[in-house]
Order: sequence, then structure tokens, then C-alpha cells
Amino acid sequence: MLTITQELHDRIVAHARQDHPDEACGVIAGPVGGGRPERFIPMLNAARSPTFYEFDSGDLLKLYREMDDRDEEPAVIYHSHTATEAYPSRTDISYANEPGAHYVLVSTAECGNDEGPFSFRSFRIVDGEVTEEEVKIVESY
Repeated sequence: MLTITQELHDRIVAHARQDHPDEACGVIAGPVGGGRPERFIPMLNAARSPTFYEFDSGDLLKLYREMDDRDEEPAVIYHSHTATEAYPSRTDISYANEPGAHYVLVSTAECGNDEGPFSFRSFRIVDGEVTEEEVKIVESY
């Protein structure tokens, strides 16, 4: 189960809406071994695409060095789908290389940049196997 604060949930959704019609992407770092998402890190979709996301390799290297210095790891890796449901695509599954991370997908297919219906789902992706998990939103940890 993914337990996430309302603030972090809202920031992910806001980023997804802001970047629509392109896919948004980012990371929420947490303490190593804790699995608790704490530090919101929106990233630039280097692909600038409505159907694909890609972290800039330089930005990603910088992020991993920074997390290492802070004894953090990626607790959540998120991105949005702008025209399809919030479920990992074959490409998403092939790029999932953090077995301890929660993979969050937000679909902005119905709302676009506006307020309105969206879908927020979390998955574990390990060795190509996708398992949906419950999302529990809390006020604070």
C-alpha cells in the first residue's frame, strides 16, 4: 500500500494538469529503507511528448547524487497519461528499474489542464510484473 500525504498527492496532480497535454514526470524521495515519500521533485519531461516521458539523463544523475548525499531513495516515481487510463504501458514497465518504488500514474485524459475528474493509481513493478496497490491519503505522517 502507498501511504502519501494529501499535499504530495495534490502536488502530483497539479504537475500532471500543468504539463498537459505533455506527460508530466517526477520523483518523491524518502529515507533509505523507509519507503515513505517525503520530498517532492518535479522533473522535466525531456521527451516533451503527450505519449511518452523521459527523464533528462543529466538531471537524473544529479538527482541520484543528491538523494545519495541525503540518504534518500526514490519512494515514488510518477508520471501522467494524457489520453489513456492510469495504467503502466509496455514502455513504462520496461523502464521500471526501481523495485522498491511505488509507480504512480495520473490520468488527465478527462480533465486536461482544468479542474475535473482524474485518476490517481499506484503500482509496484518488479521484473516486469505489475501489481496495483491501495493508495491511502493522510494529512501527515
